[in-house]
Amino acid sequence: MTDSASSEPKAPGGIRAFIAEHPTASTVTVAAVLFALLAGVAVFAGISVGSVDSAVDVTPDEVTVEQRSQPDVTPDAVGIRTCSVDAFASVDTFPSLAGVVTDAASGEVLWDRSAEDAASPAHIVTAFTAAAALQTLGADARISTTVIDGSQPGVIVLVGGGDPTLATTNASYYRDAPQISDLASQAMTRYEELHPGVPITEIVLDASLWNVSDAWDSNWPERERTGGYHSSVTALMVDGDRADATIAVSPRGTDPVKTAGEAFAQAAGLPAVTFSTGAAVGTTVLAEVKSQPVDVLVEQMLISGDDSLAEALARLVSKKLGLSGAANTLDQAIQSSLTDAGLEDAATITITDGSGLSPKNQVPPLFVAQFMAKGSEDSGALGAAFSMLPIGGKSGDLYNRFEGDAAAVEGQVVAKSGWTNQEHSLGGVLTAKDGTELAFAFYAIGEGISNDARTAIDNLVAGVYACGNGLSDY
Repeated sequence: MTDSASSEPKAPGGIRAFIAEHPTASTVTVAAVLFALLAGVAVFAGISVGSVDSAVDVTPDEVTVEQRSQPDVTPDAVGIRTCSVDAFASVDTFPSLAGVVTDAASGEVLWDRSAEDAASPAHIVTAFTAAAALQTLGADARISTTVIDGSQPGVIVLVGGGDPTLATTNASYYRDAPQISDLASQAMTRYEELHPGVPITEIVLDASLWNVSDAWDSNWPERERTGGYHSSVTALMVDGDRADATIAVSPRGTDPVKTAGEAFAQAAGLPAVTFSTGAAVGTTVLAEVKSQPVDVLVEQMLISGDDSLAEALARLVSKKLGLSGAANTLDQAIQSSLTDAGLEDAATITITDGSGLSPKNQVPPLFVAQFMAKGSEDSGALGAAFSMLPIGGKSGDLYNRFEGDAAAVEGQVVAKSGWTNQEHSLGGVLTAKDGTELAFAFYAIGEGISNDARTAIDNLVAGVYACGNGLSDY
């Protein structure tokens, strides 16, 4: 066996051997040689220049030096975006997908799939309704339900003001809702003061704030009513017309005005009274109860996705703007309110209801992202509406979202979801892993779309979260 020293290869002969054996001397020698060569080149160059200068008479005044312009500021390095979410966006779960991701601060589009093409955003529309209500009605406004003395003794008028939260029980699904029992008690006390000994025989039900025949959009599937998500849109109702006033999802009726009248009569102790419909002609107020402030109603609507509240608020926005409250005025009403709130492109969208259930609502994903981005930094109605949106994995209808592979997003996204039998959607603002604020909107659309699309959207958002500012548009 040989030792380690004898196993090393010997340096080859010649220059390489010399350098290996005399490294210091080699360095000095090479430097000297290079110096000599450079000096020779310099002398030669000087001779050449001198020869030219001696042949041409150039005075100092004729010599100029061209100065190159320099930038005032050195540009920042531009990062190359290479992080793709294509694998999440192209899953078979999406029959079709439209969407966009933007830098929330600058508005720069980082990812685009038909971002400027209008399509149905489903219940994301309720975020627009929320902002419109806060802008036009005001956060502190309250909705009144009143009882007016009739045109003759024995007749009173129950007047709906558009409040679907008027409750028949203190255990109402709507927190701190006005009670119809309070309204009835006030009315009976005051009526007896005005008409002692004259019994009430008739209650006129006044739901004329907007046209009662305009209560159900033909584009809404009937299953929404029987399934318990959506009531008819009338100015007079109790409990959102739920069969069970204490829960969110409960079958709704087909005549909420009559149901409200019967509830009032029962609370007032008038079992034999008759009902008619019409508009109040008197001005003597016997009783009044008021809803919670509009900002409370908006929060209840957004957190739970309450369609009845959304439709009522949209109609009230229309009335406040001097329109009729009819469904065909909602496009103008919501557009106008959002424009007043600071969204310049609001006139480009089409809104046919307040809840987003109709497929005729047409809003580009880019507009949703812009709405959300502006809301995230706004101090007015847009900001107030944004602050009430659910938080992913934490609250509202997003409390059970962003699980499993998407768990990293929990608590990092504020958004509004949407769902119909043809669509799942989500729009909001995400704080990415690298700290970048990203606004987004995704619409997965297709007849009979499965609930798996909801999870697929969550996974797509998680992919965007991981990419952050490195998100690539491919």
